[in-house]
Amino acid sequence: MQHEIRFATFNVCNLALPGAVCYDNLPPLTDTEFEAKTDWIAQQIDRLDADVIGFQEIFSQAALQHALAKSTRYAHAQQVGFDPVLRDGELTPSVALVSRLPLVGEVKTYSELPHQLSVTLPGSSEISTRFTRPVLHAQVALSHDLIVHVFVVHLKSQRPDYANEEDENDSYQLGLGALRSLIRRGTEALGLRYLLADLARGDRVPLVVMGDFNDVAGAITSRIVMGDGRQSKNGFDDRLFDSYRIQSHHDRLRDVGYSTLHQGQFQTIDHILVSEEFNPASRFAIGEVLEVIYLNDHIPLRQPEASDHGQVLVRLKLYGADNAAGI
Repeated sequence: MQHEIRFATFNVCNLALPGAVCYDNLPPLTDTEFEAKTDWIAQQIDRLDADVIGFQEIFSQAALQHALAKSTRYAHAQQVGFDPVLRDGELTPSVALVSRLPLVGEVKTYSELPHQLSVTLPGSSEISTRFTRPVLHAQVALSHDLIVHVFVVHLKSQRPDYANEEDENDSYQLGLGALRSLIRRGTEALGLRYLLADLARGDRVPLVVMGDFNDVAGAITSRIVMGDGRQSKNGFDDRLFDSYRIQSHHDRLRDVGYSTLHQGQFQTIDHILVSEEFNPASRFAIGEVLEVIYLNDHIPLRQPEASDHGQVLVRLKLYGADNAAGI
């Protein structure tokens, strides 16, 4: 069994095949632009050298496969995901997972919010019952005895959610659109928390949840996903932990962690959350977060082929097979 496992999350920013229309206001990639973008993605994932990578903003699984084929480390990795489907006449990007470690069991996707969760959006008759972008769930075998459940997510963006014929230049309607986005994102966060709670109910389940949360770790939406820390009947903590906060090699004098630059503000909205099995403060720990690394030097450069998100890499140290055997 490897004693260090690396997880990474990577929002690639609208990866589609040449000529494919993603959004009405975004011109499709040319052949040249597509090759430059996939060259850059291949370069970045080779730099990450992660065992498992979660991707967001995938408009074509074939396009991602093209990038993987250009890499030196992932040409033979397993890729799971799904192409987006039309919804209300528009495509929404999808997620994917790439693993150099074996996958076991069924790969699942969740489009509908669980437990009949729904919300009526203000100023609209629309009732939201679905994730904006379906959640991907896979099981990764770290060893014969140790399986980690991995969720790849992309929660609703902060972009205002306008209803039909609303004026984007009207401050009242701008605020209403922003509120709808927040409500969608909060509802999706609760739906994700339900999925995680259902999985962990009655048994110990090591978890890694990663992706674009479209909110900082301290936001209420992110905190909903992480949970409130109530102990189960078995005495364990069902919370998830922000890997950045519990890393053992945190150097506060060299803290340059961010994943986006929006309107001049540096923020981290891409996160990797772990269950208490990877928190050394827990009596159930089988490992710990050694370090969280951000690949973000490209963001201020605004290169046309590059993503507008940084990549987040988490190095996990496993304590050994003896600790894992009880899981």
